[in-house]
Amino acid sequence: MSRSADRSVATEETALSQNEKDFYTTLLSDGSSLFVDRKSEFLGYAKHVTSEEEAVEFVNSIRKKHADARHNVYAYVLKEGNTARYSDDREPQGTAGLPILDVIKRIGFTDAVIVVTRYFGGILLGTGGLVRAYTSAAKEAVKDAGVARFMPFSIVEFSVDYSFYQRVDGLLKKCEAIEEEAEFSDKVTVRASVRLEREAELIDSFFSASSGRVLGKRVGETLRAGELLEIP
Repeated sequence: MSRSADRSVATEETALSQNEKDFYTTLLSDGSSLFVDRKSEFLGYAKHVTSEEEAVEFVNSIRKKHADARHNVYAYVLKEGNTARYSDDREPQGTAGLPILDVIKRIGFTDAVIVVTRYFGGILLGTGGLVRAYTSAAKEAVKDAGVARFMPFSIVEFSVDYSFYQRVDGLLKKCEAIEEEAEFSDKVTVRASVRLEREAELIDSFFSASSGRVLGKRVGETLRAGELLEIP
């Protein structure tokens, strides 16, 4: 971080537990919030990031935007390295950054940064008041952004005759697969996305329906938003 005061701010790294094989949970979009307690304003910002560089850049952009604020507290988590970091930014230790990090960990998402900016209203909130305020601002920013479980999908390619192409839609629907694109030349090359666990089923269905003439192959993987998480 660029501000010299950060040298005295407590920063901690902790391990995160996440079953990345089954799903990848992260923010759907950017989010923001405003929480007010006894004239102190807490502005929350949540953003999806994929690297520490992106997280730090976002924190610095909020600091620049609110250069006149007393505190710009943050926490971020990254899938890369399976780590998390937070800063209290001169608030009493454990009353600001850690509650924000706890919001992320309790909901259970990764690759995200949350910054909560505080404009002091002249009244001390006490330890409990600070924890509640930073928690509330962070949670409301996350609610505004939305959180979803992104499921891993295989991209499977098939080369079919024009006469067979009319059957493709039905075969895809049976396996809950989605046609991503189709290229038309002497044959039709179809690329479809399907849940990893149904990849073999999809390939077998094309093979059987074509009496062994159509052989599917995996050409890549992608992530798709699946279940939206309810945030209480």
